[in-house]
Amino acid sequence: MRTIMHVDMDAFFAAVEILDHPEYAGRPLIIGGRKDSPRGVVSTASYEARKFGVHSAMPIAKAAMLCPEGIFIPGRMGRYQDVSRQIHGIFPEFSPLVEPLSIDEAFLDMSGCEHFYPSLEDMGHRLKARIREHTGLTASVGIAPNKFLAKLASDWKKPDGLLVLDPTDVQGFLRNLPVGKLWGVGKKSEAILHGLGLYQVSDILPHSLTWLQEKLGSALGSQVYYLSRGIDDRPVVPETEAQSIGHEITFGEDQDSTSFLRQQLAQMSEKVGLRLRDKGLYARTVSIKVRFHDFRTITRSHTMNRSFHDDDTIFGEALHLLEQINLEPVRLLGVTVSNFQGGTQLSLFSGDDQPSSLVSELMDSINRKYSPGAITKGRTLPTDD
Repeated sequence: MRTIMHVDMDAFFAAVEILDHPEYAGRPLIIGGRKDSPRGVVSTASYEARKFGVHSAMPIAKAAMLCPEGIFIPGRMGRYQDVSRQIHGIFPEFSPLVEPLSIDEAFLDMSGCEHFYPSLEDMGHRLKARIREHTGLTASVGIAPNKFLAKLASDWKKPDGLLVLDPTDVQGFLRNLPVGKLWGVGKKSEAILHGLGLYQVSDILPHSLTWLQEKLGSALGSQVYYLSRGIDDRPVVPETEAQSIGHEITFGEDQDSTSFLRQQLAQMSEKVGLRLRDKGLYARTVSIKVRFHDFRTITRSHTMNRSFHDDDTIFGEALHLLEQINLEPVRLLGVTVSNFQGGTQLSLFSGDDQPSSLVSELMDSINRKYSPGAITKGRTLPTDD
């Protein structure tokens, strides 16, 4: 039997902001945009703000109506990522098997590590203490025989919670659980279950696997049957190497200026190129993503016969793809590179590849020495139409 630990930071973005700005402590804090932001969406709300009904993915405008006295800030993803790296750097101290789920949560397979601790509770407390000592933040931890139960357990006593779920307590723990809490059951599936008279896990248990598959389909029926009995055989899967590197921007207002979109492509191409070179990778495919004012989204890609990691190639290919699209007002624009190679093969017919890479690498060294953006190319600067 496995021992799985799920770690989930408490209101992570808000907690980091409170750490950096103690004056926010105890006040309703909403991360995602200014109070008057017409398109902002809540990414995180402090527990004080949640008392007003504010939650993630809610439009900022609605959050402002529910919590007019709240503190509304756009957020600082770079800062959150820095703290996230510190937190995720702690996990391998406890287990070699770590599966990151997001910027602020992860599964750890602690099977075989239990004997290092007086109890599972002590194991959880030590991880929580290590995170707090290293970052000043609190985490909630759930420990259980599988991933599904561990994730439920970590959410049970938030914030700063710890729950160890013994195998003998599983059925009692799940019995009154709403069916919407079962992994993979969304709003539509929940409505179907309610239509069948299934509101809590206890309502599911009398029904057979065959009955559930007939009513819900083979995949969902099987999932509901097994999870309602606390059965989840998914292993903890360590993080694999990224298959792509990209950057995208959602604009505050729809954009139809070609010069503005070109400038944004140039800025994103530099950021993607820098990350590509930092990882020592070369790519062969450039893709762009465009979301229009009506939320219609398209992607376009081009794979080259040589690998690259310079900004000029990324920007040139991305711009060429954009120019082939019949543009309407744009809400979101993104650039991604993929199809990674370990190195590059210089073209026999062009002498331009190597100088472009050298220029990008020289710019990297200057920006690292001084500050990001200390040196850039003219195409990244705003221009008038």
